[in-house]
Amino acid sequence: MNKTELVQAIAEKANLNKTQAKAALDATIEAIGGALKKGDKIALIGFGTFQVVKKDAREGINPATKQKIKIAAKKVVKFKAGADLAKKVNTKK
Repeated sequence: MNKTELVQAIAEKANLNKTQAKAALDATIEAIGGALKKGDKIALIGFGTFQVVKKDAREGINPATKQKIKIAAKKVVKFKAGADLAKKVNTKK
């Protein structure tokens, strides 16, 4: 599913037009991104948890040349699915 399809699904489920659904989705993504940038953890009960975790610098191997390379430390977004979301994915149709 791409963003256009997600907007369509939101519009249908929430009884909104596509413009309203897109605005709601964009606002949600912006709010989550802003909170993560501040270092906040976002817990959406039943859906999942977003948080920023720090990855330490490490040594890796370039698969093309087999030479050792240094991989810099960085921050990454981690998502852990909630129980309700996991149940929806694992139910048989």
